[in-house]
Amino acid sequence: MKQLILAEKPSVAKDLSKVLNANQKHKNYFEGPNVIVTWALGHLLSLKMPEDLNKEWQSWQMESLPIIPKNIGIKPLPKTRAQLKTIQQLAKRSDISEAVIATDAGREGELVARWILEYVKFNKPVKRLWISSQTPKAIKDGFSKLKPAKEYDNLYYSALARAKADWLVGLNVTRALTVKYEDSLSAGRVQTPTLSQVRQQEKKIEKFRPQNYFVISLQVEGQKAKLNQKNPYGITEREKAEALVKELSQQKGTVTEISDKEKVEPAPLPYDLTEIQREANARYQFSAKKTLSLVQSLYEIHKIVTYPRTDSKYLTSDMKATMKERLQAVSDFAPEVKTYLKNGGQVKQQRVFQDSKVTDHHALIPTEQRPRYEKLSNDEQRIYSMIVTRFLGLFADAHKESQQKVTVTFGKETFTFRQSKVLVAGWKKSEEDKPAIQWKKDQRIVPDFTIEKALTSPPKPLNEGTLLALMEKHSLGTPATRAEIIEKLIKSELMERTPSGLQVSPKGKQLLELVNPSLVTPELTEKWERQLEAIAKGSYSSKQFLKEIEDDTKKLVQEVKQSEQKYQDFSITQKKCPECGSLLREKNTRDGKIYICTNAECNYRRRKEPKVSNHRCPQCHRKMEIIDGKKGSYFRCKYDGTTEKMLDKKERSKKMTKHEERRLLKQVNQEAEPQESALAQALKAAMEQK
Repeated sequence: MKQLILAEKPSVAKDLSKVLNANQKHKNYFEGPNVIVTWALGHLLSLKMPEDLNKEWQSWQMESLPIIPKNIGIKPLPKTRAQLKTIQQLAKRSDISEAVIATDAGREGELVARWILEYVKFNKPVKRLWISSQTPKAIKDGFSKLKPAKEYDNLYYSALARAKADWLVGLNVTRALTVKYEDSLSAGRVQTPTLSQVRQQEKKIEKFRPQNYFVISLQVEGQKAKLNQKNPYGITEREKAEALVKELSQQKGTVTEISDKEKVEPAPLPYDLTEIQREANARYQFSAKKTLSLVQSLYEIHKIVTYPRTDSKYLTSDMKATMKERLQAVSDFAPEVKTYLKNGGQVKQQRVFQDSKVTDHHALIPTEQRPRYEKLSNDEQRIYSMIVTRFLGLFADAHKESQQKVTVTFGKETFTFRQSKVLVAGWKKSEEDKPAIQWKKDQRIVPDFTIEKALTSPPKPLNEGTLLALMEKHSLGTPATRAEIIEKLIKSELMERTPSGLQVSPKGKQLLELVNPSLVTPELTEKWERQLEAIAKGSYSSKQFLKEIEDDTKKLVQEVKQSEQKYQDFSITQKKCPECGSLLREKNTRDGKIYICTNAECNYRRRKEPKVSNHRCPQCHRKMEIIDGKKGSYFRCKYDGTTEKMLDKKERSKKMTKHEERRLLKQVNQEAEPQESALAQALKAAMEQK
């Protein structure tokens, strides 16, 4: 009898099959003496759409809202039906004794597998593989510790509740807004409050008014300290600053207080997914999606880091035994690693081992597998370097420095000087200490003041890093879904990436005015996320959660129906459709911006700007544009106006390639007899006469 092992992706299935000796390769699975390893392709199934449940729900009408079916059910995704059919056939084989869920060890991975097993009606025992790295050792250890899938039922209930909640809220509110305001307006349980965070920052920037202010500083032996003020922007006139300096300069200052303390700073803990996305955005301007993709590649393909979609910065106590082996894997990463290994791989930061702070997965750290740097892309090397550097901090001494705070008083005003000296560099790179002043209590200080003009600076727009921090703070989404939410907002034209940061589009601004206030603020979503976490832990009922979601959905739809807000579609241009005369709407697509007709019964569409082809102009040899004409598409050079017919597929296949053209010319030249020019013939004739 054999185990049917279900992985999430073909690449993971391939890794599992190597370790489990499933060497017989088939189109959609691997087979060995004791196992069959197959795979999903992410989700193979999804929740049914309203029209799948009731034909009357196919048309978007306000009368049919809210749509709250008793049972939503699941359906196959069209593009992956073949793989689902393979799994169905394998599940029915008589030699299959049990199934092993080997999808990603998390909420979404659990849902992927459970829906497949439900759809194929698998009625034999099911076990769960739960691993945090894809190395052969981790896979072998994981299969030696398989657990009954029932132990993960609460995780599945949480994932299912989240999917149904997104369906109920997102689908109903989106339909209500789209029907009421006659434009595609997408709202959701998580995406709308996320968009609102960006807009709130924009409002702060819009309200900001720059203001001049003056800074008074005291200089002592090359060091400078600013005047202590309750409001650092309080002095707005130079005359006032000069009058204060004149008053202070009439006397010597006194050192009234000296305080010394030792500061101990341990290295930061390893990354969780959100923090590495934030830091990669700050350092390299990577999007959250790009960073996740890079870490996923290091995990799945190179197998040199642990499971990326984690929300924990801590490790479990049973991992202490693996730390030296992980350290040996990165022994050539930095010179200090050899020192750590000589010390027996002793972890100095014992606070990292906290079982209670590890939920599904521990922090993001290197695996025991030695990296092959030559196989990593530049971007992969950057991310791997970040992960390893954080990991090595666990073995380093804490950074220690002595800090001195000195208060100098002039009459009623005070200035605070600070200086520090490194005692132990530890995990921080040692920096040269600045020359220190030897301060003494009651020391007299000669007045030496400067006045500098400054301008208040506006708040900065949110970028992906700062937005991720706010999403984490308000529990908007999970580490695994936050990048996807940001991408969805951009794709739906509600938010834009700009060189200065994220920006809400005119359409997005209007949506936030039209959508329900309770859906705009993060409080309601935050409450839902806490409940979903409680479901995963078994301390809250998923049925109760969905009952509350249904009630909230009814309220949200009712609010949209009763709203008297006005809507202006900024995407509608003043250009008219050549076929029906209606105005054209500008729309972003993967292929660039296009114009489409606002008349629902008209199918007219065209590009806003012509597409640049790889076809070269015969005159200037630059790339030509593709123009959509009444009689079909053709090439046009925007530099010299040359036009050329665009051949269809049959004509292109008949057209001689450049290689064929060169070969034919060579053949013709070889066969042709050399001909003399007229001048050569005349000279030859003259010579013969002589």
